[in-house]
Parts: sequence; C-alpha cells; structure tokens
Amino acid sequence: MNPRHDNFSRRDFLRRAGGGFGMIALASLLAEEGLLANDNATVANPLTPRAPHHDAKAKSVIFLFMSGGPSHLETFDPKPELARLHGQPLPASFGAVQTRRATERNRLFAPRFRFYHYGQSGIEVSEMLSSIGQCIDDICVLRGCHGGTVTHPESVYMMNTGSILMGRPSLGSWVAYGLGTENQNMPAFVVMPDPRGWVKGGAPAWGNGYLPAAYQGTTLTGGATPIRNLANPAGVSNEQQRRTLDFVQQLNRAHLQQSPGNSELVARIASYELAFRMQAHAPEVVDIASETQATRRLYGLDQPHTAEFGTRCLLARRMVERGVRFVQIYCGDTNGWDAHSDVIGNHLRLCAQSDVPIAGLLRDLKARGLFESTLVVWGGEFGRTPMTEGATGRDHNPHGFSMWLAGGGVKGGQVIGATDAVGLRAEEDTTHVHDIHATILHLLGLNHLRLTYRHNGRNERLTDNFGEVIEQALN
Repeated sequence: MNPRHDNFSRRDFLRRAGGGFGMIALASLLAEEGLLANDNATVANPLTPRAPHHDAKAKSVIFLFMSGGPSHLETFDPKPELARLHGQPLPASFGAVQTRRATERNRLFAPRFRFYHYGQSGIEVSEMLSSIGQCIDDICVLRGCHGGTVTHPESVYMMNTGSILMGRPSLGSWVAYGLGTENQNMPAFVVMPDPRGWVKGGAPAWGNGYLPAAYQGTTLTGGATPIRNLANPAGVSNEQQRRTLDFVQQLNRAHLQQSPGNSELVARIASYELAFRMQAHAPEVVDIASETQATRRLYGLDQPHTAEFGTRCLLARRMVERGVRFVQIYCGDTNGWDAHSDVIGNHLRLCAQSDVPIAGLLRDLKARGLFESTLVVWGGEFGRTPMTEGATGRDHNPHGFSMWLAGGGVKGGQVIGATDAVGLRAEEDTTHVHDIHATILHLLGLNHLRLTYRHNGRNERLTDNFGEVIEQALN
C-alpha cells in the first residue's frame, strides 16, 4: 500500500474533492454563459452559427448609413416653431451649445422642405422622402436620438462601435461574433461603401477592434469581381488553387499548434477557406441579371440618379436572402450629407438618390417574406443645427437627431422621442446610441449585457457601461 494513502480518511477525500465539485459546477455555469474556453476553438470555424441568448425576432440587419449627418429638420422632424422663429437668434433659455464652428451665435434657420402626413399613422415626413413616407406605417421613427461629439470621425465611430475612439469592434463585428453566419460561403458581415468616397473615419468603422480578426467587415461591390483579389490568377485552375490552399493550410495549422490562441492566425485559416468558397458563390450573389424588370424599377435601377444606390440596396436584399448576417450600406460621398453651405441643394440630391431605393427595399423585403426577419436601420452619425452656417447651411448636431427602424420585430407606424421646439436637443423619451445598439442586439436575440469579450482584464461590450433596450419600439 502506498504510505501516502495510509491515513486517507473519508473526510480527507471529501475535503480534497470539494474543490473539484465546485469546478464542475463552475464549468457548467460558464458553459451556459458561453464563457468557457474550448480547446477546439483554435481550429473551429469562428463563423459557425451560434444560438442567441433568447428568441430572436430578426435574423439579419441592413444598416443604411447616411454618411455625413442628414438634417432631421429636413427629413423626419418637422419644426413649425423653428419656422416661426426664422432669422432670430437662439433664445438664451436654450443655454450654451457645443458646435464645431461657433455657429451657436448664428440665426435660426427654418426647415427648407415641407412636411406631409403619410399612411394610417399620419406621421409627418419631408416631401423629399415621399416614397419612404408611403412606407411609414412599417417604420418606427426615433426623434430623440443623441450622441456625444460634434466631429465626423468620432461620431462615425460612436454610431458604429459605441465609442468615439478608434479601434473598438463595430456593431456588425459584434453581431458576427455573437451569432456567426447561416451562409458559410459568404462573410457574416458585409460592407458596401459609397463608390464616390468612403465615410470619414474610414475602415475602422467596420473593423473588428479587439475581437478576433475573423469578425471584421468585408467590403463588397457589384460587377464580375465583387471582392478585390478574389479571382484566381491567370492560368491557375480551381484544382491547382485547392492544392495550394491545402498545403498553405497544413503549414498554418502546424504553426497554430505552436501558437494556440493566435486569433489572427485562426482568422487567416478561416478566411482562406471562406475565400475559396466565395470564388464560386460571391459572383452569383451580386449577379442581378436574373432580377425582373419590375424589381429593377422598384429599386430605381431604371433611373440614372437612383441606379447606383438602388443596386446596392438590391444586393443587400440578395445577401440577407442567402443568410448574410449584417449588411451595411453607406450613402454619400466623402462629404455626403454634410451640408455646411447649402442644405437645400445637398439634401435634394441625396434624398433623390436614396428615397426610391430604400422604399423599394422595404417593399421587396415584405413581398418576399423577409421583412419580419430583417431589421432595417436608417441614420447617420448625427443631425444638423437649427442655426444656419453661412447663408444656407447647417452645422453638426449630435445633441438631437432622428433615426428609424423597420422590420425585424419593430412596431411600425409610431414616433418615439422628440427634440425641443427648434430641434436642437433631444428632450423627450431620448435614445442614446447605446440604447439603439442594445435594441438592435435584442431584436437579434442577443442580450447586450451578456455579449462580452475579455480584453485587457475587462469584459468589454458594445454598449460599454450603459444602454437600455427601447421597449416601446418592439412589436
């Protein structure tokens, strides 16, 4: 008998085993919360579909990002009092205002477009968005939105990542991390920038930040080569490409055995496999030749001023139809909706480009039975001030602006929140960017408090340390 075990009593056994029982219980709890490390995680596909935290209303998201900051005062937030006070200074009762170019000293500037009541709900929408207005009974307008900074890049990062700082994971990356993708032949998170110029702040707006590299957004365009450098080099067959990839992957996996937990290497292995599958499948997704003439007209492909943005909206529908989880479309060139000098001309042009395609997207999703499973989000990085800049422009306004949600479990035909009498600040049922993010995640079946990632000793999340689901918006 081993002398070390001569005096090993039942009490000793239970005392020593107690820690083991506790670890078994802890492991069970961590697994339920999705926090238990998996030895196979280093070789598993990071985009494998994962179960949501609760029953989901939406399976996918299409985020229509109006780059540059559309004016709520010319789109979804009518202000008759602002029209009455046109040309007068901002009353002292509104207090100090943070603006980018000291435009708080400028005169109040009446809304430039008329508003009309639309639908059974009678919600007022700008005359320049009449096609979207005709869909208003399916839309929940958030008129009390607010963010935290008056400059473009920081506000773009806030709307996309929940922080004004560069380098945090984007909303689409969090969704891909939380849910994976239903289509293993396409990325989980696809971004379609405006071909006339990228959003201010650039690619970090759809970056993965500190999440594993597999969750970053993939930029996509139309045409025969929708993703850059995807096609085989001249003279290389698919069989040759497959053999080359198998050899490279063998080396990568051997390297991974020596560097377990290297997320960039895991992402590289997964991305090589995905890229090979995409060579066969991505061109079909972006090939709209099979779409009917009626569908093309619905998206405005028959008109020069709507054809480009309409094509990207149609591609978004084709992608969510095929299981892509998150699609983001940017509307607006380098300056976009940033109407510092001419809000009338700027918004006339961009409303004309986007109104028909967006309404067409909503109608097409409904016709195909995709509306209830697809959450559509409209908005930019901030709104515009009620005071003029120059003769006919408006400055940046993160203190109060409008966004809207539709489909995916959203209760349409309603307005939530309000800005003050002149549209300067959100003041009633206000919704911070974190609240909007929490609501988007909720509709996808994700609890924003539980969707976390351990980074630098802290469980990080998209909504940082505050944010609540907008319950009134839910169906």
